[in-house]
Amino acid sequence: MERLIAQFRALIEKTDTRLVRYLHSKINWENRIIAIMGARGVGKTTLLLQHIKLNCSIQKSLYVSADDFYFSSNTLFDLATQFQLNGGEFLFIDEIHKYSNWSKEIKMMYDNLPQLKIIITGSSILDLYKGTDDLSRRVIRYSLEGLSFREYLNLVHNFEIQPYTFDQIIKNEVVLKEVEFPLMHFKNYLKNGYYPFFNEPDYEIRLNNILNMTIETDIPMYAKMNIGTALKMKQLLSIIAKSVPFKPNFTKIAELVDVHRNQIVEFLHYFEKAGIIMQLRDKTEGIRSMGKVEKIYLDNPNLMYAIGSNATDIGNVRETFFYNQMKLEHSVFTHRNADFQIDDIIFEVGGKNKTKKQIAGLSEAYLVKDDIVFGYQNTIPLWHFGMSY
Repeated sequence: MERLIAQFRALIEKTDTRLVRYLHSKINWENRIIAIMGARGVGKTTLLLQHIKLNCSIQKSLYVSADDFYFSSNTLFDLATQFQLNGGEFLFIDEIHKYSNWSKEIKMMYDNLPQLKIIITGSSILDLYKGTDDLSRRVIRYSLEGLSFREYLNLVHNFEIQPYTFDQIIKNEVVLKEVEFPLMHFKNYLKNGYYPFFNEPDYEIRLNNILNMTIETDIPMYAKMNIGTALKMKQLLSIIAKSVPFKPNFTKIAELVDVHRNQIVEFLHYFEKAGIIMQLRDKTEGIRSMGKVEKIYLDNPNLMYAIGSNATDIGNVRETFFYNQMKLEHSVFTHRNADFQIDDIIFEVGGKNKTKKQIAGLSEAYLVKDDIVFGYQNTIPLWHFGMSY
């Protein structure tokens, strides 16, 4: 245990607290068990360490990774018991999905160590969903997304830009006096800014490694698939990445990938839960409230550039950015006459030369344009939607 404490103290010393992610203020840290979910690479570990450094007694806290060699001969429950006996109050367990039967031991901690607060994270969202479902009422789940454009600007340039509300954005009230050339920064963000490690070398290689780990390890382990099935999933993802955007014809896709139609639906479900894709549905009311899937996007523009490279379609990039930034706090649907609908508000997304033809005659409809700095009337710059969180 001494080695784990030494490792934890060394990590805390190196933790940068200049940018604390949006989710931190939304978490009720008083809950006894908290699960922070999110795709690989979005910054869950840093969020934990920042919280400890800024808000917890170091003496009463311990951060461990569940894949540490220590757990080859020791259990999580034994560690937690020893930690509480020595005055510990806050136990942070990272990469929890890499520990076998973790939900059972977390439940034992909850039932037998009432003075301990436990915060867990996992990169395998699928496994974490299942495990926290098993914990039922005991755990409170939160989900962490990648960097918004606002967070990216704050991190790169040490700004202190505050988020804008949805209402402020559509009223063209976004004003950034700190940013001299927003479009230049926006283009950089679309290619290399969604994941907090964007300033590390070989960014696209790292993104592809994340995708490979998710498709070849996380999903197959959860769904008990073989390597051949993982290769089929990679083939499907390649098809999605090169489409403009991808409008699913499940029968045709099944023929291209050489699997049963039902398996395509299953693959897409796993992709969505793992933070690789977004599925845009129609706004169906009543018993069919889930709606039909009309379009499929990669989760964020960075993934598009990493997979599609020079073949990436800019129109797809724009729509992907809008959907990605809005889905955190809003239910986003497709619309028969435009690209998106949020509540009763319609949005058509395009470049600076896009006209209002498609939204003519629609009440409360907005034209969202790329490559413009300022908005006017019902025309809004696309980058403004990156200021929402």
